[in-house]
Amino acid sequence: MEKYELVEKAFEALKFSYAPYSSFCVGAALLAQDGRVFTGCNVENAAYGPSNCAERTAVFKAVSEGCRSFRAIAIVGGANGVVSDFCPPCGVCRQVLSEFCDKDFTVILAKSPTELKTFTLGELLPESFSLN
Repeated sequence: MEKYELVEKAFEALKFSYAPYSSFCVGAALLAQDGRVFTGCNVENAAYGPSNCAERTAVFKAVSEGCRSFRAIAIVGGANGVVSDFCPPCGVCRQVLSEFCDKDFTVILAKSPTELKTFTLGELLPESFSLN
């Protein structure tokens, strides 16, 4: 799958975001080694702690369906679902990704369907605490 197709799927997932408290909507699309794509959106809760980021939603969906090997993730986000800048994963999401992905795992941040920044997980989380 081309990186632009993965970004498109992240934009589609953004539409399902539930962010009544922060109004900051995020969508993610996780590409598995076998070619499957798992999407996720952020889901907020009034108690905040039970909230879940889009990236972790995608990872947890994949793992719950038996998939534990990944190639890339695309992430988009913005206030009220309007993407106007790049949206990097939070520290908790970086740590969760490091549980299942090698340091060369690709993280794609998109500002638009064609404006992308690409990083490795190792660049975003150097010296991570993980089994990988």
